[in-house]
Amino acid sequence: MSATDFLREASDRGFVHQCTDLDALRTVMAAGPTPAYIGFDCTADSLHIGSLVQIMILRLLQKHGHKPVVVMGGGTTRIGDPSGKDESRQMLTDATIAANMAGIKRCFGPFLRFGDAASDAIMVNNADWLDRLGYVDLLRDVGTHFTINRMLTFDSVKLRLDREQPLTFLEFNYMILQSYDFRELYRRHGVVLQIGGSDQWGNIVSGMELTRRSDQKSVFGLTTPLITTASGAKMGKTAQGAMWLTEDRLSPYDYWQFWRNTEDADVGRFLRLFTDLPLPEIARLEALGGAEINEAKKILANEATALAHGQTKSAAAAETARLAFEEGAAAENLPSIALPHADLAAGIPAFRLFALAGLAATNGESRRLIRGGGARVNDVAIVDEAAPIGLADMRDGAIKLSAGRKQHKLVRAA
Repeated sequence: MSATDFLREASDRGFVHQCTDLDALRTVMAAGPTPAYIGFDCTADSLHIGSLVQIMILRLLQKHGHKPVVVMGGGTTRIGDPSGKDESRQMLTDATIAANMAGIKRCFGPFLRFGDAASDAIMVNNADWLDRLGYVDLLRDVGTHFTINRMLTFDSVKLRLDREQPLTFLEFNYMILQSYDFRELYRRHGVVLQIGGSDQWGNIVSGMELTRRSDQKSVFGLTTPLITTASGAKMGKTAQGAMWLTEDRLSPYDYWQFWRNTEDADVGRFLRLFTDLPLPEIARLEALGGAEINEAKKILANEATALAHGQTKSAAAAETARLAFEEGAAAENLPSIALPHADLAAGIPAFRLFALAGLAATNGESRRLIRGGGARVNDVAIVDEAAPIGLADMRDGAIKLSAGRKQHKLVRAA
């Protein structure tokens, strides 16, 4: 596969939002394996689907013979990136950052091949160089290449100021440190391309300018679009919480269900971004209409889940869904919660139980679900929102709750 095809396929699949000097970057990439990096700050112990576009573009980069460089933000997480944020992030301890980093590292194994070959991915930690910086030395070496006037024009800064939200001097330095990362990665690993979300454009351009001015080297930036659903919802966020990439945070079944529940208008776009399926096959699936679009959604769920969790767990999730939806069975592999035996013995009001099970975000939402006829207990519609549900409703050691046709949960006694 030609190394020059990366930019074409990335564009065809919808990964490219902005790119600096596309023709020059194409020439550089045609010359051989090109190292490119994306940074991931360690603000949680896993990544969720909101980061999946970044992981998938690194996967596509590697597919075309280039070298992904995954940068763990062990240093920058201590400051916090203000990009796209209305308020300052909570300051994390070094121990929490280290624990989060260990968790995040697990997210990349299923998607990227790591090793020592020219196109093998590597993972580095920006704390390795940022923690050793002397502040005065940093200001003398790097700070002279930045002007406050220009920094104030970037969206990551303007957003806070326009909304009269405080922007700490600590956060204001984030742009300088991320720029320093780019130059350091060029010097250490020959990285000439930084990729990031569209809200990172200002940080990326600043890093390019620093490297050009200090090292007389032209480097490049590429941003991916902000991904929202057709209805405008933020990607990866649901009423049940974030759609995490690691199994200890979210079961493969729930991950499969997320993709299966994709809106009709998003199927083709998500197949291009989040699967390895060939573009002609995606075009065929995207053109399906009526009830057939559900088959395309199942393929999306199967392919996306296989990438994150492996083919075996994807197939198991699909079979669990088939049993639950098509046969109405309380399949053993459905996600479950355990509630105190005493509470179930006394009976839990239906509206409260659906909220506890995560099938509704609040008690009020749960009441509306029941009133609207969308709630079932053991596949039987429930109409009384206050009806007690408990041990008497157990079937084979569990109570099956359903919200609509697509969300199910088993309740067991602890």
